[in-house]
Amino acid sequence: MAVEKVRERTKNVFVRAGDRVSDWTSRLFAHPAMQIGVIIFCVAWFGFGLHADGLTAALSVLAITLTQMVLNGQYDREAEAHRRDVAMHAKLDELIKATNRARDEMVGIEEDLDEEQIQELREEAKELVEAAARRTNDVADGEKAKRAIERVGDGK
Repeated sequence: MAVEKVRERTKNVFVRAGDRVSDWTSRLFAHPAMQIGVIIFCVAWFGFGLHADGLTAALSVLAITLTQMVLNGQYDREAEAHRRDVAMHAKLDELIKATNRARDEMVGIEEDLDEEQIQELREEAKELVEAAARRTNDVADGEKAKRAIERVGDGK
């Protein structure tokens, strides 16, 4: 949370204001009541006999503006997720380096190897877990570890 506050303070005052307006507006227009309100507004527009050109122009500007606001929020979320991913990889690399039995070549594989090579390493890890479980006669722990490796590799 402290990092977010520092990052927020380093932004230009106009960017911070735009972020707040974007966040507030996108939350407002995402609410189902607002969607119903827009439909009622459009029906009322035609009910009062106003020209469709004005409504079309207004809705086009609104759609473009809302799209930009949603993209702004998505960009901020992706930047934060990327920061967390980089931190997690640094932690994992440190643990791999610190663990005597871990293979040092696993450090940084997300940057150096393609997906097929990573899948091969995942299969090797499952085989190593199975072998360790057989050596210790602890089949239950071996199965748990194998399932954990499979879930991680499948993105679940």
